[in-house]
Amino acid sequence: MGWYMSVETTYRMLEENVGRIVLIKMKGDIAIRGKLSSYDQHLNIVLEEAEEIKADGSSRKLGTIVIRGDTVVLVSPIQG
Repeated sequence: MGWYMSVETTYRMLEENVGRIVLIKMKGDIAIRGKLSSYDQHLNIVLEEAEEIKADGSSRKLGTIVIRGDTVVLVSPIQG
């Protein structure tokens, strides 16, 4: 039951933030920021205007990207 509720919460958070900027942390200590365009049942995520945020605070523009759901560790809305 706990797992189902956490998945439901994840989908709700994603739905509420479509069109907004999110920060995604991925396996391998990779951080990506961009506008959440869409997602699917496997939590594959499409970001527009994405950029990789490097450890030193610099960034690298990536454009529109698809992130495989099994590489995502954390998704956080960015207040703005």
